[in-house]
Amino acid sequence: MATSTLMLRNFCRSSLSKAGRVKSVSLSGAFRYSSYFSPAHEYAKVDGKVASCGITDFAQASLGDIVYVDLPEVGDEFEKGDAFGSVESVKAASDVYAPVSGTVSEVNDVLVDEPGVVNKSAEVDGWFIKIEMTDDSELEDLMKPDAYKEHCEKEEH
Repeated sequence: MATSTLMLRNFCRSSLSKAGRVKSVSLSGAFRYSSYFSPAHEYAKVDGKVASCGITDFAQASLGDIVYVDLPEVGDEFEKGDAFGSVESVKAASDVYAPVSGTVSEVNDVLVDEPGVVNKSAEVDGWFIKIEMTDDSELEDLMKPDAYKEHCEKEEH
C-alpha cells in the first residue's frame, strides 16, 4: 500500500509541475463556443467583443472558385442579417450577411487582390470583416459547430 501511495504522490507532483508550464488553456466549448454559424453559411468567430466574419468552408465549396469579394469600409455599421458585402465565383454571385450587429473594426484587404484565399482557407485566413459586436446575446440565435455540421449534412441530401 505504501508503494502505490508513493507512486500516486510522484505522479501528482509530475503532473502539477507540467501543468505550471502550460501557457494557455482554451475554455471555449466548456462555457461558451468561440465559433457560431448562420443558416445562410456565414460564421462569427468570437474573441471578446469582436467577431471575425466570413463565409464558411461549406459555402465556398458550393460556390466554386471565388473571383471577386466586395467588402465594406471600416466604421460601417450593420444590423444582424444586413448584407455587408458580396462574393462572386465562376458559378454564382451571392450577398454575404452579418451574423451579428455591430461596427466594422477591420477589413481583410488581402481578399481584394487575392479572393481565392477564401477557397483555400475560408474560416481562417479568408475572413471578410471583424465586427465589434453591439449585442453578443445575438450569438444565441446562431448555430454552434455540431448543429451547423448537421445543418450542412441535411443540405447535402
